[in-house]
Amino acid sequence: MIVNFLGTGTSQGIPIIGSDHPVCLSSDSKDKRLRVSIWIRWDDYSYVIDCGPDFRQQMLRANCKKVDGILFTHEHADHTAGIDDIRPFNFRQGEMPIYAHPRVIENIKSRFAYIFQTENKYPGAPSVRTIEIANNHPFELGHKSIIPIDALHGDLQVFGFRIDRFAYLTDVKSIEESEIAKLNDLDVLVINALREEPHFSHFNLQDALDFIALVKPKKAYLTHISHIMGFHEEVQKKLPENVFLAYDNLEITL
Repeated sequence: MIVNFLGTGTSQGIPIIGSDHPVCLSSDSKDKRLRVSIWIRWDDYSYVIDCGPDFRQQMLRANCKKVDGILFTHEHADHTAGIDDIRPFNFRQGEMPIYAHPRVIENIKSRFAYIFQTENKYPGAPSVRTIEIANNHPFELGHKSIIPIDALHGDLQVFGFRIDRFAYLTDVKSIEESEIAKLNDLDVLVINALREEPHFSHFNLQDALDFIALVKPKKAYLTHISHIMGFHEEVQKKLPENVFLAYDNLEITL
């Protein structure tokens, strides 16, 4: 299984429009972060988790020519706003399966109503097939079991996902012990770490490191990173030897 980090930034991305913050002005490519998303592939299967406003750019940069479905963690714009750009995949493959909590599906239907029209639908509009995700109900994609991981982003429910010995969680602030139990024996954990200072709806760096120490994956990668976390090269030097600051276009193989 190959995991490509399409984006590792927070909701505004890095650099932020109009910002003179030193990280936003950095010439290091690892300090330039699109909105958070990953592309996972194995055998002939290809799936994306979250489809934010940088989706088109991410697909072009990664040279992704096929997506068998999109899994959504939650409905915030930095995770969903790129859904119109699935159209090239529609033209080649037909309707796109999207997997999400029923609440998220209803939110997408409200915000992108033209996609779901059944009468007089514009011929070039995206086409999707919705599949609801429920906690404690694993589902199958490409002969692999996908285990939803229920967590809270402040007060908002979000889903993470476990596939084999890989787990991806973003926009997490708290998680129940029963859900943490689903994360045993991981080779790789991806978890959000917004900044060093505490945040009301995201893990900060210490929260993430504490969570990693609790779950004990062989390796962990931090994502959903803001500019105020600091320069990639400097932050990486502070991390434990099995913890890595993810960066855009990083590719790992499990």
